[in-house]
Amino acid sequence: MFLIIKNMFKVKIHVFFYIMMFVALFTGNIIDYLVFTCIIFVHELGHVFGGFIFSWRIKKIVILPFGGLTIFDTLINTSLFEQFIVTLLGPFFQICFYFFISCFFNLSHSVVYYNFVLLFFNLLPIFPLDGSKFLYVFLCLIFPFKYSHLILIFVSFLFIVFVLLFIGHFDLLIYLILMFLLFKCISEFMNHSIIFNKFLFERYSNNLYFKHVRCVSNPNMMYLWCRHLFGANEKYVTERDFIRKMFDNDYKLW
Repeated sequence: MFLIIKNMFKVKIHVFFYIMMFVALFTGNIIDYLVFTCIIFVHELGHVFGGFIFSWRIKKIVILPFGGLTIFDTLINTSLFEQFIVTLLGPFFQICFYFFISCFFNLSHSVVYYNFVLLFFNLLPIFPLDGSKFLYVFLCLIFPFKYSHLILIFVSFLFIVFVLLFIGHFDLLIYLILMFLLFKCISEFMNHSIIFNKFLFERYSNNLYFKHVRCVSNPNMMYLWCRHLFGANEKYVTERDFIRKMFDNDYKLW
């Protein structure tokens, strides 16, 4: 079964995962660590299952000592409903699996504790945690894509600082996790213009269908969930025609 899954998409085990496994082995906590690892796998399988429902292509799954990361090869302009469901199924699978095993096994206090820590920490609005994806869907519903993406990154930075202040003491594992998340947020911010250009190019190169139509004056006001008409004074051009002129004329967004 593992070989079949591995052929379908890449499963990457981070080196720190093995280090933590050996530490758990020598400290006599290997059983707890294996149970916690199963919870992480089930959580990611929830995202994978959601991806299969909507025929998303899974690029890879990264297993970390403090959680997992499922990376899909999908369009930025993917339906917000699909993005919400795929994100939701991760925590849903984790909760169901936890209550299932708790009915048949006496789980240690450490497993119970880390399960709920993982669940609630993962729901924080920090990129790329599940909480940030829920926030992203909400932001895209009310703000243009460009500003939704920037607000998401800004909120992520704020919550990283908040968690650092909330800890109040030195915890190496938490600090390592936050440093990893901070690096991801900085990388996302540095690539913002590239991501925005990709958002526009997908509109240009793909025949995407959107039920709703909005009239806008510039590409910065484009929403993810609808198509647009560009212009003013009752003179409008279609979204694809406007974007085509942008790319044909080597239009610079910044």
